[in-house]
Amino acid sequence: MLRIDQLKLPVGHTEEQLEKKLLRTLNVSRNELIHWQIRKRSLDARKKPDLYYSYSIDITAAGEERILKRTKGKARRVSQTQYKAPEHGEKKLRGRPVVVGSGPAGLFCAFLLAGRGFRPLVIERGAPVRERAKDVGRFWKDGILDPDSNVQFGEGGAGTFSDGKLNTLVKDPAGRGRYVLETFVQFGAPEDILWEQKPHIGTDVLIRVVESMRNAIIDMGGEFCFRSQVTDIIPEAKILVVNGREQIHTDAAVLAIGHSARDTFQMLYDRGLDMTAKSFAVGVRVEHRQSLIDQNMYGRKERGTLPAASYKMAEKLDNGRGVYTFCMCPGGYVVNASSEEGALAVNGMSYHGRAGENANSAVIVTVTPQDYGSDHPLAGIRFQRMLEKRAWEAGHGRIPVQRFEDFCLNRKTTEIGGIRPNMKGHYTFGDVRNIFNEELAESLETGMRAMDRRIRGFADPDVLLSGVESRTSSPVRITRGADLRSSAAWIYPCGEGAGYAGGITSAAMDGLKIAEAVISEYAPQTP
Repeated sequence: MLRIDQLKLPVGHTEEQLEKKLLRTLNVSRNELIHWQIRKRSLDARKKPDLYYSYSIDITAAGEERILKRTKGKARRVSQTQYKAPEHGEKKLRGRPVVVGSGPAGLFCAFLLAGRGFRPLVIERGAPVRERAKDVGRFWKDGILDPDSNVQFGEGGAGTFSDGKLNTLVKDPAGRGRYVLETFVQFGAPEDILWEQKPHIGTDVLIRVVESMRNAIIDMGGEFCFRSQVTDIIPEAKILVVNGREQIHTDAAVLAIGHSARDTFQMLYDRGLDMTAKSFAVGVRVEHRQSLIDQNMYGRKERGTLPAASYKMAEKLDNGRGVYTFCMCPGGYVVNASSEEGALAVNGMSYHGRAGENANSAVIVTVTPQDYGSDHPLAGIRFQRMLEKRAWEAGHGRIPVQRFEDFCLNRKTTEIGGIRPNMKGHYTFGDVRNIFNEELAESLETGMRAMDRRIRGFADPDVLLSGVESRTSSPVRITRGADLRSSAAWIYPCGEGAGYAGGITSAAMDGLKIAEAVISEYAPQTP
């Protein structure tokens, strides 16, 4: 197979024009070209408003050696890594493998196990994804929080009610990332996630994909138990206790519990599992008009057929802290992402169409165990809770909102300027700045002003800030060894919550890694 890179065509071109340029570049006829497919597409906006798509194309053709000579370095030979699960081991497995959590890590772990005949049992504290969507909608409408079925908990994990972004920086020599994307497409995600530079699915589509994957796991012998929380473990007996009463024996328990399972972290700590506090980041959601972002990124007032523009920025401050944007949601909504009474957290969400009036992203600042005031493994959770309690108080249970100018002047906002909030959940004017200590607040302000040099208007006085963005990643890492086991050898920490991933794709890839470890050691059970 050959690959040709940096094949450029202006935005708005047709598929026919792309194929013609490919044939011309390769200097072949259509009959010589057996097959071609897009491997990657990115937008080149360096000469805006003249915008181009840049393609990497994989081709199979007659006379490939001849083509390599003709193209004089424009084409190159590649071999595509096909993901392959390992052969199963021979060790007998007592009980079926149990996967705790059905976010991307747990879902992909269970999917691979089921496909190799292991009939996994998936335990999920929250509701099935469609029932969960109703619980979340009721919370946004009426403020009625279900502590086990919300933006953080339930089938699909926290990423379901986000943007469904699938880009990752994880190195992937085994082909796990491609396998994850192909599996999403298999179960209903749009095919363009296979080649877009910044692939995303969107909450509305992701709900259907998650449900379809669950049904496939069940068809292969797996089982799901919803509204089932692991409330205790008996390490020496290899027992999980569910809902305070049911005991499940297993030689392989995968803990894909997500970054917000604070009560579970506490229980695991009390039962002696090794864990450490880790750095993460906290900050605010910022809202701009999507048209402002489009103008800056595309150099055009009207974007036409282009998607809603996105951005990613990072600044290193003189005080040594890093401030960066995270989980940017073009045409999206700020959402109330709380999971505990008396505490408030926000996140961003987009539907597949990204058609909202505003763009939003997190602007966050790195915090470390030094900020927590303690070296206790769960000190980061206490730090999160402190900020979320302040956010709840700032908005009296609603999302607190403050204009950027008022944030800088430390005064309460009294009226909206040129940007209207696009939010899921009730909001009110509130003191966002004083959710944070002064060093963190000053860092956020300085970081946004620095970002304004790259996106003009980013620090406009009317830009809306809401808080608190506190669930960026897990503040805890459950220690695991080279064999991927925890200090209790029958327990496999997995995914973002355990501290080994950051986002949907990397969490799914980690789920595959854990499934591979189980498959390599154990033999599948006969029904």
